[in-house]
Amino acid sequence: MNSDTDTGAKAGTAIVFPGMGPTRFADVAAFMLGDPGARRLFERAGDALGYSPVERFRDSGDDYTEAAQVAFMVNCLALAEWAERELGVEPEVCAGPSFGGKAATAYSGALSFEDAVRTTAALARCTAGYFAREHTDIVTHSFVRVPEPRLKELLAELDEHDEWYDLSCRVDHDFHMLSLRERRVEWLQGRVRSMGGLSLYTMRPPMHSAAFEPLRRLAAREVLDGLDFADPRLPVVDDHDGTVLTTGDGVRTMLLDGFVRALRWPDVVDTLRGLGVARVCVAGQDSLFGRVPVTTRNFTVVPVNPRVVAAPRPGSRPASSSPSRPVPQSGSQSVPQSGSQSGSQPGSQPGSRPVRPSGA
Repeated sequence: MNSDTDTGAKAGTAIVFPGMGPTRFADVAAFMLGDPGARRLFERAGDALGYSPVERFRDSGDDYTEAAQVAFMVNCLALAEWAERELGVEPEVCAGPSFGGKAATAYSGALSFEDAVRTTAALARCTAGYFAREHTDIVTHSFVRVPEPRLKELLAELDEHDEWYDLSCRVDHDFHMLSLRERRVEWLQGRVRSMGGLSLYTMRPPMHSAAFEPLRRLAAREVLDGLDFADPRLPVVDDHDGTVLTTGDGVRTMLLDGFVRALRWPDVVDTLRGLGVARVCVAGQDSLFGRVPVTTRNFTVVPVNPRVVAAPRPGSRPASSSPSRPVPQSGSQSVPQSGSQSGSQPGSQPGSRPVRPSGA
């Protein structure tokens, strides 16, 4: 197990905040407007931003607007509170792959809720502005059922042609996301098919590449500079290498590294197993991290999303607006398995959207 300090205790349950996929207001409105805990958090978010993220999300026509990103993050936190309140979930560690790192930062206490909301909104604006100017020819393509040896063959072919690329995400042993120039996507789709793999989606803007170091510096200077990152009350597992973070500086670095380092979900799984985690509660709309085999084969997965919350449960208590772990004040599409012929868009960096469905 990697760690920036020795956490000592073994954990049985982890909270995982998923990456962000396409989110329609209609899919989450009942939870946002009907759950007392969610309503309270959205009121606080509106006070922090000076506008209602619920109204802006409702009126927006894009799945990845600033308001949509704020809403996704707040919903994740509200769902985690619901899991504590209604299911008795008591996590000892948390993780947030890709966009989920923002919710993990707030849930762990590294940032206050209000600061996390403002940071999410500011990073959305910063990222959109940067990619409107830079790297306009780069996209990120996701594909599955291509094991490591075949992936190496594919990358070697790109090297032979002196083509730029970066492996942006390793979701499972055969599930990858590759950033490359858009003109090479059709070739990549063909090679993935020839290897028996399945292409999923091509996303713009791209994500998680060392080429985006200028964006990391910009976000550090214009968004995170001056923010007070506290040591988290709950350890956070870094989605880039599985390091257990117990310092505020470590969490801040994780957020910034999300622009430039590849996401490695199997490393997170290894760390959680090393901590003794047997159950993961996935708090948020998830079509990826709680569904891939590397997760389902190693843990009991408890999905907590608006659909689960809406389903009646025998003996359930009436909803309460008092969460068991208050967020600090300021101051389903399935993942394709082997043999499957269906595809879904992975949970992704905020602002990423499909350029086109793959031709698989």
